[in-house]
Amino acid sequence: MMKFRFRRQGNDPQRERIKQDLFAFNKTVQHGFPNQPSALAYDPKLRLMAIGTKSGAVKVYGAPGVEFTSHHKETATVTQMHFLLGQGRLLSLLDDNTLHLWEINVGEGSPGLEEVGSFCLPGRPGFESTSATRVTVILLKRSCDLLCLGTEGGGVHFLEMPTLTLLDTQALVHDHIMQRSVVPEEYKCGKSLGPVESLREHPRCPNKMLIGYSRGLVVLWNYSSRKVENLFLGNQQLESLGWERSGKTFVSSHSDGSYMTWPVSSALSTQQPSTSVIPYGPFPCKAINKIVWRTTESGAPLVVFSGGMPRASYGDRHCVTVLQEKMQVTLDFTSRVIDFFTIHCTDKFDNPSALVVLLEEELVAIDLQTVGWPTIPCPYLAPLHSSAITCSYHISNVPPKLWERVVAAGLHQSPPPTHVVGMAMGWPINGGKDLALEPKHNGLLLTGHEDGTVRFWDASGVSLKPLYKLSTANIFQTDCDHNDGLMQGAEEEWPPFRKVGCFDPYSDDPRLGIQKIGLCKYSGKLVVAGTAGQVLVMDLSEEMSAHVINIATIDLLQDREGFTWKGHDRLAPKTGPISFPPGFHPFLLVQCMPPAAVTAVTLHAEWNLVAFGTSHGFGLFDYHRRSPVLARCTLHPNDSLAMEGPLSRVKSLKKSLRQSFRRIRKSRVSGKKRVVVSSPTSKVQEANAQLAEQAGPHDVEVTPVQRRIEPRSADDSLSGVVRCLCFADTFLRDGTHHGPTMWAGTNSGSVYAYALEVPSQEKFSEHSVEAVLGKEIQLMHRAPVVAIAVLDGRGNPLPEPYEVSRDLAKAPDMQGSHSVLIASEEQFKVFTLPKVSAKTKFKLTAHEGCRVRKVALASFTSVSSEEYCENGLVCLTNLGDIHVFSVPALRPQVRYDCIRKEDISGIASCVFTKTGQGFYLISPSEFERFSLSARVVTQPLCSVDVDRPHASEIQAGLSSPALDSPNSSADITLDTTGDITVEDVKDFLTVSPAQGLQTNACALPGGQLIHSSSSL
Repeated sequence: MMKFRFRRQGNDPQRERIKQDLFAFNKTVQHGFPNQPSALAYDPKLRLMAIGTKSGAVKVYGAPGVEFTSHHKETATVTQMHFLLGQGRLLSLLDDNTLHLWEINVGEGSPGLEEVGSFCLPGRPGFESTSATRVTVILLKRSCDLLCLGTEGGGVHFLEMPTLTLLDTQALVHDHIMQRSVVPEEYKCGKSLGPVESLREHPRCPNKMLIGYSRGLVVLWNYSSRKVENLFLGNQQLESLGWERSGKTFVSSHSDGSYMTWPVSSALSTQQPSTSVIPYGPFPCKAINKIVWRTTESGAPLVVFSGGMPRASYGDRHCVTVLQEKMQVTLDFTSRVIDFFTIHCTDKFDNPSALVVLLEEELVAIDLQTVGWPTIPCPYLAPLHSSAITCSYHISNVPPKLWERVVAAGLHQSPPPTHVVGMAMGWPINGGKDLALEPKHNGLLLTGHEDGTVRFWDASGVSLKPLYKLSTANIFQTDCDHNDGLMQGAEEEWPPFRKVGCFDPYSDDPRLGIQKIGLCKYSGKLVVAGTAGQVLVMDLSEEMSAHVINIATIDLLQDREGFTWKGHDRLAPKTGPISFPPGFHPFLLVQCMPPAAVTAVTLHAEWNLVAFGTSHGFGLFDYHRRSPVLARCTLHPNDSLAMEGPLSRVKSLKKSLRQSFRRIRKSRVSGKKRVVVSSPTSKVQEANAQLAEQAGPHDVEVTPVQRRIEPRSADDSLSGVVRCLCFADTFLRDGTHHGPTMWAGTNSGSVYAYALEVPSQEKFSEHSVEAVLGKEIQLMHRAPVVAIAVLDGRGNPLPEPYEVSRDLAKAPDMQGSHSVLIASEEQFKVFTLPKVSAKTKFKLTAHEGCRVRKVALASFTSVSSEEYCENGLVCLTNLGDIHVFSVPALRPQVRYDCIRKEDISGIASCVFTKTGQGFYLISPSEFERFSLSARVVTQPLCSVDVDRPHASEIQAGLSSPALDSPNSSADITLDTTGDITVEDVKDFLTVSPAQGLQTNACALPGGQLIHSSSSL
């Protein structure tokens, strides 16, 4: 038999132009808290803050909406960061001992944060080992023209800024210190003084600086005369140094939990500390890692330090202590302290106004001007993972009424702190200007968490702002109240702990975890479903209330024999009235039995119905009459795993291994040629498959060669899991009468369609809702059904509840024939209604070799004309790429690579919006936001005024060689594809020493405008 293969028709140029106006892929902004932060810097002139991470990311923040992000070429930890004050430049040190200079780009092209130079401190062959030149501390002079590098070998090296030119003749080694002063033997480490732990510039004399060595020796060095002016002998290992503003005193912190104050005299002498204090002594304490001394107009200095806790009793606490006269507060955090800084004046006194602490899992700001030192709410960098995120839900075009009520509930829940004069202190890091226009529509992002909370976020702009937090734990009987009482009792003891921050990774009960969320934005009805089969229906209220929650139980097994639930128990609800603050109040609890995790949920507020599904079946509940409507079991006789639950400990390892070997055996058998045909049904399936693969000459457009997809077995475990649910007003019984319907799709490729008898609004209390099974569809390959959507006569998605009745959307076309779009993991298929005959389909797995993970319908508006828009089916696959198809024709439009295929959690967390945007987790604490629409793009648009007096110098420095060292790593690359031999090493060590600075442009997504006052 001859096979004909035809070429595809050429692309229509006009259609290609339309697609360019509709679709464009951009990763626009990252929401949340940086993953694994490792360094912190602050520019008091520009009021900008920078955070570096262990993966090499560099993030700069100012006022809300002012953000710059870039990344080092090397995936290395950022250990230190320093701003060149007022210049919009940033210096970073990596753990591979390289220095990198960044600047906010003010040139033409795509503005952003880009790397303009790098440097590696050269070694001294024969004198110092590689570790001896490892940089331990950095001091950038206030004039920003000189950089001092303290090393592990005890030397101090100097670089000219901003060209990063090494001043080799100015290097200060330990010999200079020991020759120009009398250093006791106990402070010497062999022939050196040990690593340099701290460098601090004199606040009054720029040519002087403190050099602190690890063994406790501190030297006041005059850079101009190259002499030692004072010697300070500490008796404990040194951790950090800090000047008092006048320069007459400095403070040092040590490894034994003590800090000392030292007077500085003008005469050359050996000094002793004036005071030595162990704040949490007398028992052994941990090291005070960092200490700052700030003067105040009231006379009493403000001392802030991290660490220093009693080693035996509180050695595992992460604390920052604030001291002023008799007032002492121990800020107790739930994650490790990375660094901190104070925001203070530059006048006669420091008068600190705020303390900003960077922790491993969150950022906390403390108001130091208000009595009690309360926290300042952060407008960005919110720790999304304060409890692990378990699900996400996005609402586009939120009505103003609902928005205002949610915001009001959040303000009542967390009122802003007020200053002593009655004014609330604003966010102190407010540099730059946000030039983005106010969003036309508000967007809400809801995140469900492991501790049973639902958090509401303002996702309208660049900054993801927390609005409101809903907790469901107080509805059930848990141990949280008892634990809180124990903690309160402990807080009254010494030290004076104060719990600060909201990061709390521990959950009282894993059954509280939120699995699914649904919200009607017009009625304010909210449905929240959890891990233990609990389904809560809530209403938004502006008043406090105390009421009893109605409880109903639905048995999804329907007395099915042979199944015994081996998983966790249900959550026991509290009895009696429960008080709720303004916000969402639960009025109904529907408990699914067995108490398995809820896998799907949907709400129709106009019909007063909520539908939910688990691994055992699905149910329908009338929350107005508080009565069940329907319960359907979807279990297959071999669904034994569905009875064990996700939290069960009785899963059989033998069973898992047995199933794995069965799958391997099946795949091997399916690859061989079958001789014996088991049944006539399989003959029909093989014949259909052969006909599908043999495309004849009558096809206008021949599809690519399709992969053969083996049908899934009907007895696969967990085949009864309900994957999706939806409500629709459509034609199910016949083509002339439309009415309410409910659709459910399962893991085994089954689709159930029910016709609903819903009474009118006036008769809700008199008549109950009835459900009758109308259609039952079984997909041939039994692929899991991911989504179901009903389309009207024009092929448009049906409007949401209340949209038509309140004139908020056009009425759907009820004249033409409706159709239902069923998306499975392997293909998309459109069936006509009510006959349920196949209309169009697209076999994604057969064509692309991937499986569907997330699906959504989105509206794409043209850039050229706001009047023109198209509906598209957006699909995310297991390979991390995104496809957009036309609806209802299912023609492929565009394809983009979005998420790495290895990033399974990122793919599983992805959520699409109805305007063509999306979010996915790039870490437990960060959402990456992307856009598929050419018109709807949310990205930073901001300006920063910078002053760069050395703009011409850095350009000259970049064009001339600056790294004069045989050990420089600037332009040397080792081939690591093969084995490294001795000859390779010799060749590497004999490379020409002429090396230049690397320039590396790493710009952000477009959209930032940077204004500069320099003459570039």
